[in-house]
Amino acid sequence: MRCIDEEREALLTFKQSLVDEHGVLSSWGREADKRDCCKWRGVHCSNTTGHVKVLNLLTSDEENARRKVLKGEISPALLELHDIRHLDLSNNHFSASPVPEFIGSLSKLSDWFQVVAKLHSLKSLVLRSCALPPVNPSFIWHFNLSTSIQTLDLSDNNLPSSSVYPWLFNLSRNIIYLNLGSNSLRGSIPEAFQHMVSLKSLDLSDSELEGGIPKFFGKMCSLKELGLSENKLSGQFSQVIQNLSGGCVVNSLERLYLPYNDFTGPVPLLGGFSSLEALKLHFNRLNGTIDKSLSQLSKLESLSLDGNSFTGVISETFFSNMSNLQELFLADNSSTLKLSDDWVPPFQLKWLSLASCKMGPHFPKWLQTQNQLVHLHISNVGISDTIPDWFLDLSSKLSYLNLSNNHIKSKLPDLSLRFDGTRSGGTSIDINSNHFEGPIPPLPSNSPFLNLSKNKFSGSVTFLCSISENTWNFLDLSSNLLSGGLPDCWLHFDSLFVLNLANNRFSGKIPDSMGFLNNIRILNLHNNRLTGELPSSLRNCSQLRVLDLGKNTFFGEIPTWIGESLQNLIVLSLKSNKFHGNIPYQLCHLGFIQVLDLSLNIISGNIPKCFNNFSAMTYERCSNPTIGFGKYILVPPRTGYYYKYLVNLLLTWKGSENEYKSTLGLVKCLDLSSNKLGGAIPEEIMDLVGLIALNLSRNNLTGPITPKIGELTSLDFLDLSTNLFSGSIPSSLSQLSGLGVLDLSYNNLSGKIPLGTQLQSFNASVYAGNLELCGLPLANMYPDEESTPSPGTDDDSDTLEDEDDQLITLGFYVSSILGFFVGFWGVCGTLMLNRPWRHGYFNFLTGMKDWVYVIAAVNISKLQRKFRN
Repeated sequence: MRCIDEEREALLTFKQSLVDEHGVLSSWGREADKRDCCKWRGVHCSNTTGHVKVLNLLTSDEENARRKVLKGEISPALLELHDIRHLDLSNNHFSASPVPEFIGSLSKLSDWFQVVAKLHSLKSLVLRSCALPPVNPSFIWHFNLSTSIQTLDLSDNNLPSSSVYPWLFNLSRNIIYLNLGSNSLRGSIPEAFQHMVSLKSLDLSDSELEGGIPKFFGKMCSLKELGLSENKLSGQFSQVIQNLSGGCVVNSLERLYLPYNDFTGPVPLLGGFSSLEALKLHFNRLNGTIDKSLSQLSKLESLSLDGNSFTGVISETFFSNMSNLQELFLADNSSTLKLSDDWVPPFQLKWLSLASCKMGPHFPKWLQTQNQLVHLHISNVGISDTIPDWFLDLSSKLSYLNLSNNHIKSKLPDLSLRFDGTRSGGTSIDINSNHFEGPIPPLPSNSPFLNLSKNKFSGSVTFLCSISENTWNFLDLSSNLLSGGLPDCWLHFDSLFVLNLANNRFSGKIPDSMGFLNNIRILNLHNNRLTGELPSSLRNCSQLRVLDLGKNTFFGEIPTWIGESLQNLIVLSLKSNKFHGNIPYQLCHLGFIQVLDLSLNIISGNIPKCFNNFSAMTYERCSNPTIGFGKYILVPPRTGYYYKYLVNLLLTWKGSENEYKSTLGLVKCLDLSSNKLGGAIPEEIMDLVGLIALNLSRNNLTGPITPKIGELTSLDFLDLSTNLFSGSIPSSLSQLSGLGVLDLSYNNLSGKIPLGTQLQSFNASVYAGNLELCGLPLANMYPDEESTPSPGTDDDSDTLEDEDDQLITLGFYVSSILGFFVGFWGVCGTLMLNRPWRHGYFNFLTGMKDWVYVIAAVNISKLQRKFRN
């Protein structure tokens, strides 16, 4: 049965509104061999009527990664497909264009949900990642909404609760699969979900839901999958299980996803969930042991408990009933795995992550029985063994291998033979922070990620030129003993995003071919023996975010093309080289720069006034504490993992050099120290209110310190030492309450140190070498508080204290003694000689004592009665 003419024309009109750069819809057309629209890609028709029943233009994750997607607008011509049952347009880039009229809130139709009302036969609607606008609730009751929908996917549209709940619950009776993940749902989970009696799968992940998991979920007898990951849900996990155990769902539930929430406490016994196949609880705050609570889940295929606080020993008996287990994630806990060498697991794992568990010192022999492994992560587990031969036989299906942060010692075998490149997607390999030694062997050409850093590899890297084609995205060979020149064959590595060769012994010049790294984001050549001028070809690396060339012997002037062509830079470090000349004003084009380190060079001239164009330094806060680059790496056929490479940078801070990685994104630093800069500090620098560290020490800077320095309220580190600054210390400096490090030593500062707890809290060495500076914490006194000579006294050594002492003469002592004698005996002598006076005086004292006692007793009694009442 051929397709209906009207529906073919509607589809072609729909195609005309799209931008199809990769020929995704090349099978659609009016040519004679293409007239049957039922044979077009993504179109399925009824075998009896010829009407279009399915339009599925879903872009796969692999196509999306290669940007092989549809763009443009969604034409309202789709409304002509009256019998359509399934519509899937997800993972395309319609959001780059105006929201289409028949879906969005434009002139003809008020809200996109009205499409649902017009397609009365629609059973499946998938509008994932379509940038849908919020629904206008005032229009909801004006339309007869379709109640035939069984599958509804509106995920990843940032829709608020008010745009979803009011009309969604009218469709609830027949919905079987509902995905509202990655929207802006807030508050507690509505009880109206309990009326979705047919619901088998519910996904409310990646929103802002709060509170606990309601009891009504326990009575949803059809529910098989419940996804609530990445919310703000909280409470004792035992209460969650109690709520879900209160009805029939305990028998039906197959997949429970609760990661990235705030559940606490131990995991109770889950033996009653007899159908459970997947349990994901990673990155909560769960604790206790897991040796008994999960061991009865015989149908379990996937168990994820990463990033909690579990303790105790996990033995073979824990896994004895888990013959179906395929995925096991126990990383980042404090559990100990005690498994015998001859143990044969009842399962065949595909994904295994045991990072930071205790299982060394030898490679676990039971792994050699696992010949289906795709993902293996056993970093920081205490292995201090050599790699056994059987271990590398696991490699045929591996897409990810992580052995980092152990104590593995040996030479590395030829990885290009073990991972020969035939597996689609390649194998990511991370063996950093071990004790591997010797030359680096040939590496597999299709590995997206290779991290061999922090080992003892030696020799050259000329082997790189033998790799004519590769798909590398990340290559990290830093912190080894590698030497020789950098190879001049980077033309073949245009897929690289990250290249880190820091902390080695490379020598010679940067080859011109590095300019062919068109996609490079991070280039780190720090701490080598490289020399020469920077090649102008690097200006082609316009995607660079981080460029670290510090601690080499590069010379020449700082190239102007850095500011002209590399305007995406976040970090630029040229420290400890031999650059000379002025700072080019073109650097002021680096609006995203957060760390600029030009210290320890021979740079002269003045500091450019245009540094206030460093826009990123004018913001006091940064949303991301790290700087890095991530990529989703596909693992065919349908899975994958996200890898993020974090930048680490050595910064001189508080007198010592420290490595910053997990907090580098929070650092905003300007370091021009140890150069030959002159002139005054431009006041424009005081616009950089986000600066955390400002180091201008060891230069020839002159003039007063501007009072505007108090506007740098984020400063934690300020070093202006060893310059030629003059004048007084501005009082505004005492207002920088967060200042942790200050050095103003060895300048020509004068006058009084401004009072304030901040400036007085520093050691006196902070102000050393300023001979005309006075006041605390320095030992010398303020001039206006020093002693002055006594009037009428010729001796300059006399003081006010001396004058006071001169008043205490012999006559003073004689008068004091006579006064005491007359006063004492005038009273006491009279009482002793006159008996009636003596008796009267003591009777008066006795009466006064009795009066005070009575008054006190009466008042205490009144208070006691008051308090009793």
